[in-house]
Amino acid sequence: MASSVASSSSSSSSNSTWKKYHVFISFRGEDTRKTFTSHLYHAFSVKKINAYIDEESLKKGDNISPSLLKAIEESMISVIILSENYASSRWCLDELNQTLRCNETHNQIVVPIFYGVDPSDVRKQQRSYASAFAAHENRFKDQVEKVQQWRNSLTRVADFSGFDSSNYW
Repeated sequence: MASSVASSSSSSSSNSTWKKYHVFISFRGEDTRKTFTSHLYHAFSVKKINAYIDEESLKKGDNISPSLLKAIEESMISVIILSENYASSRWCLDELNQTLRCNETHNQIVVPIFYGVDPSDVRKQQRSYASAFAAHENRFKDQVEKVQQWRNSLTRVADFSGFDSSNYW
C-alpha cells in the first residue's frame, strides 16, 4: 500500500488539490480502536504514511463533526473498517456518506475492510446491521431520507473491492 500511496500522491498532485493526509481511517472505536485499528495506524506510521485517526488528529476543542468531514476531504484514501457495530454509530455512517461523496467528486480511493462481518451482511444490512437500522429508524423517524442514505452508502461500500478479515485470520 505504501508504494500505491506514493504513486497516487505523485499522480494526483498534478490533477487534484493538495491533500493533507494520505489515509483517513473510519472505524467504530469500541469495536476496533485498541485492536485492529491501532495496529493499522501504527503500521502506517512506521511506513511514513500520514494517516488521520480521530484520537491522534483531532485537536482538543475542535468541533468533532466538521473536523472529521474536513479530514475526509483532505485525504487521498479512506479506509473504512466495517465491524459488527459500525452501523450503530451515526458518526460512522456520516463519515461513510462523506467518503463516498469524496469518491464521486474527487476520485478519492475507498478501501473497505470487513472486520468480523460478512460483506453480504453489510450490503443487505443483515444481523447486527439490521438491528442498528431498526434503532436508527426508531430514533430518526423524522429523517427517513437520512436513514435511507446511510443504507445506500453501506450497500455501495460493500460493492467496493476490499479486504474480508475471514480470508486472513
